[in-house]
Amino acid sequence: MSDSRSNPPRRPSTPTAALDALLAEPAGDPIRRAMWLDELDRRLRPLLPSPLAAHARLANYERGRLVFVVDAPVWRAKLRLLAPELLDAARSIGLAAAEFVVKTSLVPNTPPLQAPRKTVTMSPAAKEALQAALASLKPGKPGPGDAK
Repeated sequence: MSDSRSNPPRRPSTPTAALDALLAEPAGDPIRRAMWLDELDRRLRPLLPSPLAAHARLANYERGRLVFVVDAPVWRAKLRLLAPELLDAARSIGLAAAEFVVKTSLVPNTPPLQAPRKTVTMSPAAKEALQAALASLKPGKPGPGDAK
């Protein structure tokens, strides 16, 4: 006897679908907040002078406190001088910002540079074999052992 129940078609698993599913759950709240803070950082960072923007990042906004993190005390001092302009900018985009805090981190804001990957070259025979394998996977093209 055959099974009369039909299985619903499964959607392919993609990162976007997984993220959407996670954000639909209450567990997605921290992710939504991180995305919101990242967007807020993108809106405020262009207001910083270019040397400072590379060393400062918005860390948090909560209960009227706008918190930035910098990677050295010299940048902390320079960012503190911009506090009135940044608070005004935060207010202009709808935040009730009243306090400006700058913290210094020992970890740099920029991720460490990765060493460049070595280029791997292929022998002509390996390249030909790979192209033949790829060609055999294309639909509608019979492979060398297929009967017509």
